[in-house]
Amino acid sequence: MTRLATGLRQLSGWRRCAGALALGALGALALPPVHAVPLLIASLVGLLWLSVGAKPVRGAFFLGWWFGFGHFLVGVQWMANAFLTDVERFGWMIPFAVGGLAAVLAVFPALALAATAASRFRGAARVVLFAAAWVFFEWLRGWIFTGFPWALVAHAWAFSDAAMQVAALGGGWSLSFLTILAAAMPATLATAGAPAGTKARGAVACVLVSWAAIAVLWAGGAARLAGAEPPDVPGVTLRLVQAAIDPRQKAAADMREVDLERHLALTTDTPGFANVTHVVWPETAVRYLVERSPDLRRALGAAAPPGGALITGAPRAEPLDGDIERVWNSMVALDSAGRILATYDKFHLVPFGEYVPYGRFLPFLRKLTPGSMDFSAGPGPRTLRLPGLPPASPLICYEIVFPGRVVDRSDRPAWLLNLTNDAWFGTSSGPYQHFASARFRAVEEGLPLVRAANTGISAVVDAFGRVRGQIALGASGVLDSPLPGALPGLTPYARLGNWTLVILLTVAGGLAAILARARI
Repeated sequence: MTRLATGLRQLSGWRRCAGALALGALGALALPPVHAVPLLIASLVGLLWLSVGAKPVRGAFFLGWWFGFGHFLVGVQWMANAFLTDVERFGWMIPFAVGGLAAVLAVFPALALAATAASRFRGAARVVLFAAAWVFFEWLRGWIFTGFPWALVAHAWAFSDAAMQVAALGGGWSLSFLTILAAAMPATLATAGAPAGTKARGAVACVLVSWAAIAVLWAGGAARLAGAEPPDVPGVTLRLVQAAIDPRQKAAADMREVDLERHLALTTDTPGFANVTHVVWPETAVRYLVERSPDLRRALGAAAPPGGALITGAPRAEPLDGDIERVWNSMVALDSAGRILATYDKFHLVPFGEYVPYGRFLPFLRKLTPGSMDFSAGPGPRTLRLPGLPPASPLICYEIVFPGRVVDRSDRPAWLLNLTNDAWFGTSSGPYQHFASARFRAVEEGLPLVRAANTGISAVVDAFGRVRGQIALGASGVLDSPLPGALPGLTPYARLGNWTLVILLTVAGGLAAILARARI
């Protein structure tokens, strides 16, 4: 181990950059759908060993940037699929978009490593500070410049219901911190050569304690789940419809009616419709302006069970007559008579997918989605009330990935309703990562999640993040399910929100100071 650490520290020039790039890419394999969590140990330990030979602080920053660049190149490579739906127009942009995004996201690991180097901490104190800095900049990435809290380290544990339960205490941030701490702590065994005596025992103890913390919290999560079965909401049977429509067909205006007929047929012709109380279609399942067409509303009413509702994604525009001045990516609920019961407008829009940032100053840029008009943003998280259902928090597409920003805390809902269209990302890792993030919101808030996706993954998830039923990625069909109930009371994260991150970072800072004083 000491020989390997020494070899990494002695790398220079392009070899040092290439080593960091490879280690970052290796660590990204811990993310869904691979979930190779042990690779994080090699990835983060190697990074910390490499950084010992870097010139602080600037050298650490550039080393961290190369690590982050490799990490996000692999972690967000799924984005290339969005440009393949119209290769002639957008294919040339793939290396610039994927590489450019990875280059920007790499700044955050770079800042984390630079902050660690600036402290001059050594040993276990350095690892604790590194874990805290990584999580802080992971949080910062989640809101700065509209935010992109994707590919968080915590998501590596989405394969384990038990491990995910930590998120109820301190959000996904707490699980990210513990994971980085445990994965990086073995670096202390050889950071400055072979340790001896008290220092060796302290380093070994820190490794064992960090790993034991993961094991204890895993066991605690398993205990939390044992026998935990919140009762279903009485009198509610949902039908989720996944039509699996190709994004190229979605982009074709002359296919709108075909798409609509497919959703209607799947809804009403699949056996069991008589037992359904509410139907959920995905984002943009309807590509007409529902409010402008009484005939369309009556046709949609056929998919709404009597006394229940059809909930579907559809665009909304104003004014209701004449030329369109504003348009929203919306959710519309209709009853069996075709009356609109409620609407919701997406508030967190996707840059270059739904609007062009700074379009006034960059007129040559265009959206990747059909239409020349930018979408307008809705007013923010809100609670929707529909007949026969508990109050819901509607969320469209990637609104679900933002921790602490998925509910109206002044009017708390009883479940999360996510409509999305992940078809843009094909059968890549993107839809798996999106679904994993959505499940974390259920654990954090203690609320069940209902998710309807065009090509998958559509699912019903209980308030512990457990999947009660799902339609696989790329499959076409329906899922009939009761609506799981919410947990009684609030989880610590739902009560405190991102103040839990402040507490976590404060404790981590104190622990790092203690370890630094003890020279462990």
